[in-house]
Amino acid sequence: MPLLELSGIHFAYPGLDPVLEGASMRLDPGERLSLIGPNGAGKTTLLKIVMGLLPPAQGTITAFDKPRKDEVDFHEVRRRIGFVFQDADDQLFCPTVAEDIAFGPLNLGKTRDEAVAIVDDILARLGLTHLRDRVTHKLSGGEKRLVTLATVLAMEPEVLILDEPTNALDPDNYARLVAILKGLEQAILLVSHDPEFRAAIAPGGYRLENRVLTRV
Repeated sequence: MPLLELSGIHFAYPGLDPVLEGASMRLDPGERLSLIGPNGAGKTTLLKIVMGLLPPAQGTITAFDKPRKDEVDFHEVRRRIGFVFQDADDQLFCPTVAEDIAFGPLNLGKTRDEAVAIVDDILARLGLTHLRDRVTHKLSGGEKRLVTLATVLAMEPEVLILDEPTNALDPDNYARLVAILKGLEQAILLVSHDPEFRAAIAPGGYRLENRVLTRV
């Protein structure tokens, strides 16, 4: 069974032309797919629809073998899918890196000691232990991007959705991100304008153009 399946999705922002008209796609367990298309085609909009952040006018969303329509249906989806936003500053809001990473596990009911253990484990796995006690807003853009990924992985998601994850990365952090993602087991849905990065992480996928999705 697919992890995610969209069928016949239609969406338009109020007062504007449609962004999606009959878009359909699926993501299977262990699969890694890229979502490509021109700027403004609606790629980020589609990701937000998957997460239940935008409601489609028509069409169906199935995640983890259940239809998802109402807000309450997406609470489980957001626990099981890790969404790395295009702008890291939209996700990092605690004073320190350790606190940002611990926030998700604590919200899931972990004890303080359990959350601290998760923080240390994630940072060690990603080679980011040196950032543990840094003030988050003083990090470089590339460091923020990697910490954002760490906050998502701390929630132990089954699927990763990555929206332009190479933004603001210098060559060293770019290489580190590639290595990290290659070492993960999760299914991935990736939006990236970087063909080299897509080839390394998710070479197959869908093109979004003229409001529909086509498998490529």
